[in-house]
Amino acid sequence: MTFPRIGQFKSEKEFSAHVASLGLALPCDASILGRADSPLAQPAEVDGLRIGNRWCIHPMEGWDANADGTPSEHTLRRWTRFGLSGAKLIWGGEAFAVREDGRSNPQQLGVVGGDVGRAEQGAARLRQSLLQAHRERFGSTDGLVVGLQLTHSGRFSFPHDKKQRRPLIAYHHPILDRRCGIRADDDSVVATDQQLHDLIDDYVASAKAAQQAGFDFVDLKHCHGYLLHELLSGRRRDGEFGGSFENRTRFLRMLIAAVQSACPGLKLGVRLSIFDTVPYRPDPAKSGDGKLGPGIPEQFDLPYHDGFGLDENDPLQMDLHESVQLVTLLENCGVVLLNATAGSPYYCPHIQRPALFPPSDGYQPPEDPLCGVARQMRATERIKRACKGMFVVGTGYTYLQDFLPQVAQAAVRQGMCDVVGIGRMVLSYWDMIADSLEGKPLSRQRVCRTFSDCTSAPRGGMISGCYPLDPVYKNMPQHDQLKAFKGKAKVAQ
Repeated sequence: MTFPRIGQFKSEKEFSAHVASLGLALPCDASILGRADSPLAQPAEVDGLRIGNRWCIHPMEGWDANADGTPSEHTLRRWTRFGLSGAKLIWGGEAFAVREDGRSNPQQLGVVGGDVGRAEQGAARLRQSLLQAHRERFGSTDGLVVGLQLTHSGRFSFPHDKKQRRPLIAYHHPILDRRCGIRADDDSVVATDQQLHDLIDDYVASAKAAQQAGFDFVDLKHCHGYLLHELLSGRRRDGEFGGSFENRTRFLRMLIAAVQSACPGLKLGVRLSIFDTVPYRPDPAKSGDGKLGPGIPEQFDLPYHDGFGLDENDPLQMDLHESVQLVTLLENCGVVLLNATAGSPYYCPHIQRPALFPPSDGYQPPEDPLCGVARQMRATERIKRACKGMFVVGTGYTYLQDFLPQVAQAAVRQGMCDVVGIGRMVLSYWDMIADSLEGKPLSRQRVCRTFSDCTSAPRGGMISGCYPLDPVYKNMPQHDQLKAFKGKAKVAQ
């Protein structure tokens, strides 16, 4: 199954004709509009925060911090480029683990050895590098809003060794347990209610550190299959944090209240997977000769209780009823920013991060990736229209490539979201936003083509970056190591 590459479309008309041939409705302006005319250049006021334009940088895990959780030169370089990007909303910049055993890898930023003070100093260095670069490039930091994403990686925790999992799960997921090597009868890895109460203290300590370091807000991350996201689908879980919607959202409500009490004035955001799906795997009947097959869903039983924002009787379809209910709850609790994402990069990357080229542990796309872009945009629009008071960041735009600014302009103008966020595009073309707002033509040779090396490298224990297009990473020894790793991964699949 092959799909046309976005780069082959030389005009908006060609691109839109292909979109229409797929039966999709993606808005796309005829041209990139400069600062004077672009909806993306308009400022916004959010609960006392002035956001200077409608572009956002998503948080990304670089796998390149120091062992003590502080930023390395590679981490600082990435944050410097966030400052050069031209975006006025920096959503977390990087996933920051609130405790050592919650790190997704041994090089993740966060609190290590319980040393919150050291973590605070490291976070402050990141923020300062970003602000300095932004000030030098754009003359001031007016309208620049910077947050820090707080996380616990749950079943995807590898805090000490890149090959040694240390999971903490909300409940036993029959498919993901098997994938993660967790026995169905091993309850030692299931977080107890007391452990969750204690975890709130860790989040509060990290939120205080973020506030002291000067961040404008913290993101209480609830996405991509990590621990807090998993709690939202904990219908199988007993006790005060499982079963009913009220119980499944209890941790989040308690966490919000605790941070608000301890950190007056600190704004709160939530990055939320607003819908999910059954985990996917490569089709074994179409894999072989070193090639991955297209993704197919794992076998599942009905009703399917193990996802959030999906139809329990048809879990390949989204159901946003509880998602709208949750976002309404967040708004009522004082959360002012929502970053709407979907699924997980670990078990359904085509849903979460549409791409033509799969990561090393993934599969060939089972659909034209534009279908995944449109799905996320449509779901985000439904949330935005149902929860008009919430300031919503849209996700899933990088695959649009050369047409990203044109679709983003139209999406914001039509009220599908308030801000458009990008992630991996910034790794290859960190100043694409500035170029588009300044009316410059895009540098096509720097546009991310979704080769997924920024995901495959961490899967192989290497730092994340754009190995195909960023000269710094292209000239690293890891460049050749990554090629070898990807080859072995395909054979193993």
